[in-house]
Amino acid sequence: MKIDLNLLATELLSSQELAPRARRVAQAVAEVYTSAFVNVYTIGAIEGKEAWVARASAGGESVMAGHAPIEQGSLGALKVQQAALLFSGADLSREDYAHLDVRRTLRSLAYLPIAKDGVLIGAIEILSFESVLTLDELQEMEPLAEIGAAALAAAQHYETERNDSLASVTRLTQLYDLERSFSSTLEMDELLPIIGSKFREVMECLAINLWMMRGDESIELMHQAGSDPTTAAGSVQKPGQGIPGDVSDNGEAVLIASSDDARLGPRSAMAAAGGVSTLLVVPIMDQGSLVGVVEAINKASGESFDEDDLFALTTITETASSALHNASLLLAERKVEVLETLVTVSHEITSTLNLERMLQTIVNAPQAVIPYERAAIALEQRGRFKLSAVTGVSRLNADAPEIAPLNSVLQWAALSEEVVNVKQHDDDIDADREETRAKFKQYFSDTGMRGFYAIPLNDDTGRVGILSLESSDPDFLTSVHAELIQVLAGQATVALRNAQMYKEVPFISVLEPVLERKRRFLAMEKTRRTLVTIGVIAAFVFLVIFPMPMRLAGDAVVAPAHRALVQPEFEGVVGKVLVREGEAVKRGQVVAEMESWERQTALAAALARYQTALLQMNHALASNDGAEAGIQRVQADYWKSEVANAQELLDRAALRAPIDGVVATPHIDTFAGRRLEFGDTLAEVIDASSAIVDVAIDDYDLSLLHTGQNAAIKLNGYPTRTFRGTVAVVSPKGEAQGDSRVFFARVAVNNSDGLIRSGMEGRAKISTGWRMSGYVLFRRPAIWLYSRMWNWFGW
Repeated sequence: MKIDLNLLATELLSSQELAPRARRVAQAVAEVYTSAFVNVYTIGAIEGKEAWVARASAGGESVMAGHAPIEQGSLGALKVQQAALLFSGADLSREDYAHLDVRRTLRSLAYLPIAKDGVLIGAIEILSFESVLTLDELQEMEPLAEIGAAALAAAQHYETERNDSLASVTRLTQLYDLERSFSSTLEMDELLPIIGSKFREVMECLAINLWMMRGDESIELMHQAGSDPTTAAGSVQKPGQGIPGDVSDNGEAVLIASSDDARLGPRSAMAAAGGVSTLLVVPIMDQGSLVGVVEAINKASGESFDEDDLFALTTITETASSALHNASLLLAERKVEVLETLVTVSHEITSTLNLERMLQTIVNAPQAVIPYERAAIALEQRGRFKLSAVTGVSRLNADAPEIAPLNSVLQWAALSEEVVNVKQHDDDIDADREETRAKFKQYFSDTGMRGFYAIPLNDDTGRVGILSLESSDPDFLTSVHAELIQVLAGQATVALRNAQMYKEVPFISVLEPVLERKRRFLAMEKTRRTLVTIGVIAAFVFLVIFPMPMRLAGDAVVAPAHRALVQPEFEGVVGKVLVREGEAVKRGQVVAEMESWERQTALAAALARYQTALLQMNHALASNDGAEAGIQRVQADYWKSEVANAQELLDRAALRAPIDGVVATPHIDTFAGRRLEFGDTLAEVIDASSAIVDVAIDDYDLSLLHTGQNAAIKLNGYPTRTFRGTVAVVSPKGEAQGDSRVFFARVAVNNSDGLIRSGMEGRAKISTGWRMSGYVLFRRPAIWLYSRMWNWFGW
């Protein structure tokens, strides 16, 4: 039977994919050999190795698996000779066609090579069970094989391009998904696992290692996604100690495609099984600075990494670096917050010599930076430890039911010279000694706590006491918290020692100056002594009888009385800015306009539809078509409401001043073209018609301070002018300032001429009325003396 090669070529061109073309080639051969089985193969890669891949069959299924080794049996002979082959069934052993699943006697086995431009790309396999094939018959099929070779080669090229395009789309989709995933959190502990899992998913590899830079220029393996037996989590490398360490030093990416690379030798030797066969190492750069290194280990398919994989990893690393930068900024901000809080706590501790106040500060204030639930201090007194302060307890009773277990365990912990750190996870208590485990099993059961940390307070002269912290979370302390506690304990030790020494000063230190002055007075001449006595009496009469104005003085800082922010109601680009810094604006005045092409288009479209509906309604009325006129009337009403809604949305594109005032935003005229998100601030408007001046008043004078009192203010910017106002508010909360605490009096001052500006500093005096001269002059010393006497004798 002759084959119409033109018709065959036309049919092959009707489909672009490989499988239909291979199937048509197999059918064409089967039409010639009606009693034979025909298989069509192409050469492809299976698990990184060349193999014969079955693409189509005709006459019956005979291929045992979807592929066969490239050098095996009769197909291997075709790979070597690359010419038409004919084997007699009698001359073949079963191993020669082990890739076939046949149950009948094979009379002939023939092969036609499929080659394009002299390169073997596939084969046609013919299995004859009834007749014996001849070489002449086989050679007559060579034109068909040539047409099939051209068709299959074109189909392979088409599918390769298609798959590459699909891979590019997939990569773009993955990059979009990566950006969304990386932007979902700013927590470094949550971000690193997300980066590791997404990198592993995109790179299709067995493991991803994320190394981050440390302060000593080394890198630490902070997260490991997947399995890499050659490197343990938490490992640290420096330049010269490994491939990641070298990349962190020179910043150059590394691609290792073969397991024979000498650079992999030391690393693979560390693993008993499953070493590294292919490796990608890429630096993580942030604004030109190296922040870490990422490793991709062993492709899941068994193939080697190539330049495309290196480009892909480099690209997604750039995306990850932005997320890591944002997370590091948050981490740095939290560290600054922790340090500021620690400084505040330290200042609170060292700003007083009042032992009771200091103890309360130590057990309560650190909760802002250390997540404990209860803290306690026991002070050493004559060789014994006395529970002196507990978090949240103002009047301490060591025998109270809720305090007694803590007192007992703190007395026991005070016997140790080292830090005591005990945790309970489920029923297991983490402690070295059986005695410790037994004691804390009962203690944790009684109190509900699961973590206990106690640190001795020692200095050069001996033991001051012991500080304990506890929580129901056994892992409430991290290494950072432990460092903070060490700093806090050192400062608390010094402060407590000073307070104890101050408290133990003998009473004679107060009486000695008085006795010395009495001796000097009695040693004077009688006339001089009389004059001094008369002077003292006159001074006393003056202090008791004559009044003086009482004024409270303090540092003053000007704050704006009223300010408001101009913010967009939708995200977009600023089209025009209509004001400048320092310009006065009225409430409702347009400050800037947002780009609103879409909203203008929507308004125009709604208006056009509304006018169309009106025209159609009028036309229906003119035609006496009442039903149609009613329908169009409803349409016109609907589009009229849509026009109103569109107009309202368009009006929101104009950003207006919320109050009368002055624009305080620097360089606001440069905001044109900037994109603003919902909630971003375009401008700040300050009402300068009045001002609030915050006056810091010492807490000793708080009882004299009331709203409505008159105040005189002298600002540094106007040294020859005095501004006057009235106390509007007295702050309900005190703040530390220097060595004392202050409360702020908010003084309202008229600023109609606009001279007073936010941020100005100076001094202020608040008038509290007339008092006796003695009260005005000696009130502060009298209060100090009274407090000292109360500390010694009061109850």
